[in-house]
Amino acid sequence: MRKAFIVGINYYEYGPSLYGCVNDAQAVAEVLERNEDGSINFDVRLMVGNNSTEVISRAALKDSVEELFRGDSEIALFYFAGHGHIEAVGGYLLASDSRRGDEGLSLTDILTLANKSKAQNKIIVLDSCHSGIAGDMPSSESDAFLSDGLTILTASSKEQYASEQEGRGVFTTLFVDALNGVASNLVGDVSPGGIYAYIDQSLGAWEQRPVFKTNVRKFVSIRKVSPTIELSDIRRITEFFPSPGFQYSLDPTFEPERNSDEKDMPVPILENTQKFSILQKYNRVNLVVPVDAPHMWHAAMQSKSCKLTVLGEHYRRLVERGRI
Repeated sequence: MRKAFIVGINYYEYGPSLYGCVNDAQAVAEVLERNEDGSINFDVRLMVGNNSTEVISRAALKDSVEELFRGDSEIALFYFAGHGHIEAVGGYLLASDSRRGDEGLSLTDILTLANKSKAQNKIIVLDSCHSGIAGDMPSSESDAFLSDGLTILTASSKEQYASEQEGRGVFTTLFVDALNGVASNLVGDVSPGGIYAYIDQSLGAWEQRPVFKTNVRKFVSIRKVSPTIELSDIRRITEFFPSPGFQYSLDPTFEPERNSDEKDMPVPILENTQKFSILQKYNRVNLVVPVDAPHMWHAAMQSKSCKLTVLGEHYRRLVERGRI
């Protein structure tokens, strides 16, 4: 069982309103509910504070966070978009009825609930100002307390503000793009680490800097998308490259296309051209490179070879061990 509690607050009774948080929360809820193929992913609870008749109280926020981290689900994911506050004793997420910063929900309390949770994986995603303080001990700026299976991903460091742009949070726009597949690995898994890497690369040195903290022993996939290359093709990688460093020999019979001045070349062999098609797929996703040739076509026509990249060797080992 996978549970996700998604919160977006635009309306604040005692402070300035925001404009993109509800849209952000709705976008995150929509993408998390199902995998790309339509299969069920998370059981999502969405809570939004959009106006004076649709508010989120601190009590309701805390009760739902407590319920999220109760039980032994496979993944318990908490996403929050709204105002954040920081002071000497720690950080807070502000509810619609928060009169002042320290009347919000304490990040220390949220981390305590997550740390004590029996869920196998706890993921906290915060698109709020100063959210990078999450995971820091109140008594120390450097020591973090994250239990096994806990991951924190925040929009900005504890000193920074989280930006909105065109009615959406900059961080969450990238977060949703990552979940939609731009941060997936070759087999279609979107992980917290992959999401962070994508967001980190997308934001410049002068912009808000995302923060990633984790204490996990195994890979966790938040969402499944279509693989960049078919799994059946990846599983054949050991057929072409049975051992580390192996080079697969090519010749003109692997290449089905001919130029008019290449009539004297050996004719293509169907079995070889089918294999070459798979090798070209490997090449397009950086698993394979030609040896001493600029392109795979040249490698075939010049009777050269191809070899695995470092990434290719990684996937060869995964296939060899039955991990894919």
